[in-house]
Amino acid sequence: MDGYVEADEVGPLTEELMNSLVELLVDVPVVNFTYALHLEALNTLLVLLSIQMFQPQSASKFITYKYIMEGRCSIHACLLVKALLRNYTAQQKCPPELYKHTSDANSMVASVAASLWSVMTLGMANKTEKTEAEYHETLLANQSLLFLLVLSNHCTTEFSLNNPYREALCSFTNSQDQSTPSPTQVAATFKFDFTDLYNSLCSSLRDDQSTLLLYLLIHQNASMKAFILSRTNIDQLVMPILKILYHAQDRNSHHIYMALIILLVLSEDEVFNKAVHEIILRDIPWFKDRHLTEISLGGLLIVVVIRTIQYNLTRMRDKYLHTNCLAALANMSAQFTDLHPYVSQRLINLFALLGKKHNKVIDMIREAALDDTEEQGKDSDVESEPDHMQDLAVLEEVIRMVLEIVNSCLTNNIHHNPNLVYTLLYQKDIFSQFRTHPTFQDLIQNLDTVLCYYSTKLEQHGSNMSPKEVLEVIIESSKTFRRDRLKKFPDLKFKYVEEDSPEEFFIPYIWSLVYHSSNMYFNAARIVLFSLSSS
Repeated sequence: MDGYVEADEVGPLTEELMNSLVELLVDVPVVNFTYALHLEALNTLLVLLSIQMFQPQSASKFITYKYIMEGRCSIHACLLVKALLRNYTAQQKCPPELYKHTSDANSMVASVAASLWSVMTLGMANKTEKTEAEYHETLLANQSLLFLLVLSNHCTTEFSLNNPYREALCSFTNSQDQSTPSPTQVAATFKFDFTDLYNSLCSSLRDDQSTLLLYLLIHQNASMKAFILSRTNIDQLVMPILKILYHAQDRNSHHIYMALIILLVLSEDEVFNKAVHEIILRDIPWFKDRHLTEISLGGLLIVVVIRTIQYNLTRMRDKYLHTNCLAALANMSAQFTDLHPYVSQRLINLFALLGKKHNKVIDMIREAALDDTEEQGKDSDVESEPDHMQDLAVLEEVIRMVLEIVNSCLTNNIHHNPNLVYTLLYQKDIFSQFRTHPTFQDLIQNLDTVLCYYSTKLEQHGSNMSPKEVLEVIIESSKTFRRDRLKKFPDLKFKYVEEDSPEEFFIPYIWSLVYHSSNMYFNAARIVLFSLSSS
């Protein structure tokens, strides 16, 4: 019968369809009347690969992934990744002819585009009235980015299918760079304008998917990482990341992790750590805790990361998040320069908060031990004590790292941080409970050396001094302070290492973003890859 397809023809037809869609994305330019066509091609490919959401097997077991990774589609890998990056970078808004009725009877193109738009949205576009601003969303950029993330994060292990899309994303280079590559440099898969990509990242770094793209580029693409670190306007990239962390209560934990890991990777570079203290911010409209003027980007970064630690202490209680926060601060600590009074206060207040929590946990352990003694011989539930001991171990690890960060700053840059010395003198009593503690004793000795030196200098000027006069004495006394009086500790250097089996984290995360952000319908009842309650 005409039109009948044999079962064994379905596979080849599916590959033919996928390859045709990929060729469309690569070969057909994006203009107003092809915008919806590109969207439909991307949506269809996402649907064909979405089997991962509904089946627990590895992606390499699915025929559609074999077609896209190693079939005819893979021939176009470099050009496809380049096209997807181009769509993302362009941030082109949805053309008005897709959602506006036209009175031009001859406008066949607009009519076809509007019909295709209705099909693509399953007729849902007409169910509720949308404002023009909502239609102006950069739909093609969003869908292109989601598809790029799907392509580059599946089949990444050595035992899976070859992934040419990830290889392309990790090794493309700057089209504006005219230098000759070194013999040891990995061959470029394609060239792209890094400046355009950087500017687009800076302007759209609000959602999970843009943050994930930045993470992939800065972690996997050495050329792009070097380009980002060389920017004189690095504040344009860092500020959106800090804004994400500042509004942590409105973000999912995965998004917070990605933002922190990006900061950690950036903090591995000493030039970055110096540069952030040379960029002065005049106004930060989204920072509501206190009106800040004339604060360095580095100072704001410290405050926001400390704020994230405190938020985690009270809400999330996640050791992994603590570790990343403190590692980033530790990497930067030797270059802390001219810390703002508010930054100094927040840093020392964090230590004070941790000290209070330490006392509270110690009290709970003592109470639990006392209850155990009283309840001996009786049936009792005493399983909470091990949790308290675990809390204490984590807390002491955090306290030591905070002390190491303060010590690193003083050891390397005490002459350029009078506000930190001022705050230490003002709150010197908070360190007394840890002076004889074996975990902190060596670090406290350095702090005592500093406190003793400056206290002696201040005593020589009498007791009725204004805060301004105290600060002036500290600045003057710093000129004669010998840093060799402080015990030298190893430099704090932490490097981000991706967890084993990264697919276990990234694949559910990316498909949850497709589910929530692609404007497409998926049957929630059939999803097994991730929990909708936690995604």
